[in-house]
Amino acid sequence: MSVQARLEELGIALPEPAAPVASYVPAVVSGGLMHVSGQLPFIDGALVTGRLGDDVGLERGAAAARACALMILAQAKAALGSLDQVERIVKLGAFVNSTADFTDQAKVANGASELMFEVLGEAGRHARSAVGVPVLPLGAAVEVDAIIAVKAG
Repeated sequence: MSVQARLEELGIALPEPAAPVASYVPAVVSGGLMHVSGQLPFIDGALVTGRLGDDVGLERGAAAARACALMILAQAKAALGSLDQVERIVKLGAFVNSTADFTDQAKVANGASELMFEVLGEAGRHARSAVGVPVLPLGAAVEVDAIIAVKAG
């Protein structure tokens, strides 16, 4: 089954790939790997802002991470032409805007990780880091970047 067919089966529509907010490109393919720049969480067209452990709850944080993962897939599709060119997700990096006493960054990042497995199956399982940070661009609650292995040819 194609990745697009899987998305349709799950009722998932990818968002339009977001334009960069600074001086960088959304994705670079080199040496069989695609490096996708950090993606911010947009849900229903609105940026999810705030801080985990303060004004954003765990469930909303995980939904924000899932939205970041959807944008990663949208950026990959735009760069590759088809998500069927994805061999596997190698690594996700999740950055969680959180208070000093918030320690559930990994649970927030699960929103992104679970989406990748849901869409790509075993090819969606990956290495990961999940770190708390004091602030993110535009006040975003979460930012996720990715390294993706690309099929040869």
